[in-house]
Amino acid sequence: MTALLTVENLSKRFGGLQAVADVNLSVAAGEICSVIGPNGAGKTTLFNMISGVLRPSGGRIVYDGIDLKTLSPWRYAAAGIGRTFQNLALFKHGTVVENILTGRHTHLRSNVFDAVIFFGRTRKEEVAARQRVEHIIEFLEIEHIRDAVVGTLSYGQQKRVELARALACEPKILLLDEMVSGMNQEETEDIARFVLDIRDELGITVLMIEHEMRIVMDISDRVHVLNFGRKIAEGTPDDVKRDPAVAEAYLGRQRAETLARAGA
Repeated sequence: MTALLTVENLSKRFGGLQAVADVNLSVAAGEICSVIGPNGAGKTTLFNMISGVLRPSGGRIVYDGIDLKTLSPWRYAAAGIGRTFQNLALFKHGTVVENILTGRHTHLRSNVFDAVIFFGRTRKEEVAARQRVEHIIEFLEIEHIRDAVVGTLSYGQQKRVELARALACEPKILLLDEMVSGMNQEETEDIARFVLDIRDELGITVLMIEHEMRIVMDISDRVHVLNFGRKIAEGTPDDVKRDPAVAEAYLGRQRAETLARAGA
């Protein structure tokens, strides 16, 4: 399969702290890939570099044939990189529809004069944007809250709105940062189903950070494991599950060895 995203020897320093060190990974078009690791492993820093929030200290990121070092961060969404955040980044006083519409900004070509007149191209873009938003609302099954003010919604509902906004930019690759954190079992299962549908029905490649191992093992094609900023393992979910380095990273060496002996 063709790699849509390739990370080569990627590093990030914050003063004397090496948050990410020489990480290599690739994501093929049409894959669901997960990045896992203990707290502080560098997962979100990695995502921040891929999505343009942070500039790498070293290495490079190639997305769809483009070296992202040559691209201004504000152009990432237009290039097809969508993202959700671990900490919600919604407009709490806006409605669900209004929040999702902000994801259409990269597709608007009208200038300020067109907007004042609100005719021709501007009107067509507005109609097209709202049609797209309604399709996403139906896809994510949030019709019943479409007109609700986001700040009045539950945490799980707000997470779904943030996912909707990311889809509104029509990404080729979607970065999901801890989508199911704080969700109950039913909400978690819904998100897992939506992630599969996003790949299978919308044709969007997915790269996700996730602590919920059940989801990682159930829906991922490949898993990359970080610890202390370095990649320590990669492979299929089954490969990673059996890797002693992964068990040690999560459990500590002594407990991992004890469990390994018990399993033997």
